[in-house]
Amino acid sequence: MKAALRSILAKSTIWLPYIWLLIFFLAPFLIVAKLSVSEPAIAQPPYTPTFDFWDGPAGWWRAIGQFSFYNYIFITEDSLYWKSYISSLQIAVISTFLTLLIGYPMAYGMARAPRTWRPMLLMLVILPFWTSFLIRVYAWIGILKKEGLLNQFLLWIGLISEPLTILNTNTAVYIGIVYSYLPFMVLPLYANLERQDFSLLEAAMDLGCTQRQAFWKVTWPLSMPGVIAGCFLVFIPTVGEFVIPSLLGGSETLMIGRTLYDEFFQNRDWPVSSAVAIILLMILIVPIMLFQRSEALARERER
Repeated sequence: MKAALRSILAKSTIWLPYIWLLIFFLAPFLIVAKLSVSEPAIAQPPYTPTFDFWDGPAGWWRAIGQFSFYNYIFITEDSLYWKSYISSLQIAVISTFLTLLIGYPMAYGMARAPRTWRPMLLMLVILPFWTSFLIRVYAWIGILKKEGLLNQFLLWIGLISEPLTILNTNTAVYIGIVYSYLPFMVLPLYANLERQDFSLLEAAMDLGCTQRQAFWKVTWPLSMPGVIAGCFLVFIPTVGEFVIPSLLGGSETLMIGRTLYDEFFQNRDWPVSSAVAIILLMILIVPIMLFQRSEALARERER
């Protein structure tokens, strides 16, 4: 009896993650996919569905011919959307690179610090999470505006003669994104670097490598899993970022998250906004799947 109970509990534990994904990922995705092939309407809700989930497989099959892909075609024809996609990808790539450029030395310094210091340094990295994300972004408005702390400090030390225009530009967006997502880069890098055997660097230098060569030939290749994990953790949410470009960016800052919000809540065009969300999801998922496939093939070759 106890063995059977343990078997049931073990199976239920295995199925829990799948049930979670089914309820909180697959079901919302199917709802958004249904909206994306619907037609807009002046009603509540503002769309006319082409099929109903409760119709069953037979009803779904009959509804396939009624699907309206006009929303996807409209997105490709309107320059606002594809420019928003391109701008979002550009900002995400540059922000991820800047975050890696700042986060790697921080993680490396934390990993090489004395063991008694590491918990305190780790706590300092995690400390911003104790404050609301929105409040932290609002704080940058007070820092970056013309009468803000940054301009006042630069004027005080005589580095500039008049205040700089930083707020409501792409520069402010980059600053906000790098600051907000820096811990997501540092933590996986630190977890990887902290486990490395730094005696390998000494062995490389004993074999004739300089300290810089030893880093690029030993530490950097071994830290690639942490680099890739950190880049994914920064890049994926940055592409769809809405709060930072809305508060720190200007009218010329185009990001797909902001466009999606405007389309959904201001224009109330749910079918088009759903199509925008589906394409954004495909842009993010396809590269991840291709990367995972290449990693699996590389592991098979190693065997």
